[in-house]
Amino acid sequence: MSTRCHRDESGFAGGFEGLLFGLLLFVAGTLLVAYAWAVVDTKTATSEAARQAARTYVEAPNPAAGATGATQAADQALAGYGRDTSRARIEMSSAGLSRCQRITVAVSYPAPLFDLPFVGPVGRGEPVTSRHSELVDPFRSGLPGAASCP
Repeated sequence: MSTRCHRDESGFAGGFEGLLFGLLLFVAGTLLVAYAWAVVDTKTATSEAARQAARTYVEAPNPAAGATGATQAADQALAGYGRDTSRARIEMSSAGLSRCQRITVAVSYPAPLFDLPFVGPVGRGEPVTSRHSELVDPFRSGLPGAASCP
């Protein structure tokens, strides 16, 4: 009984073209993952900056000190994540510094197109924004008025 191998070229992907297409897909996938990581890392930095700024504002003795302290706290948090603080935008909204008032801080920072190891951030992408709100403690001393929390 003789066995014959059926040898034809159907289903053959080609030589160089197949390798080139595979390399192109690999590079595109790697760049997509690098961009996604850069956005997640920037979101983490802005979330922490907004949280620290809001906490600093509600613990301040007056609104002016709160705004200054909140900006400094956000800058320190961003610097801790290796971000250039001059590129950040910090916005605070509040109805004043009194018991039960809600303070909201928004921190925006442009995400890099890629954040490569040993190279750092490359390019400039869309801005990433994080918001955090805090309530001024209703039992806090040093503030005028009575607590009127709902």
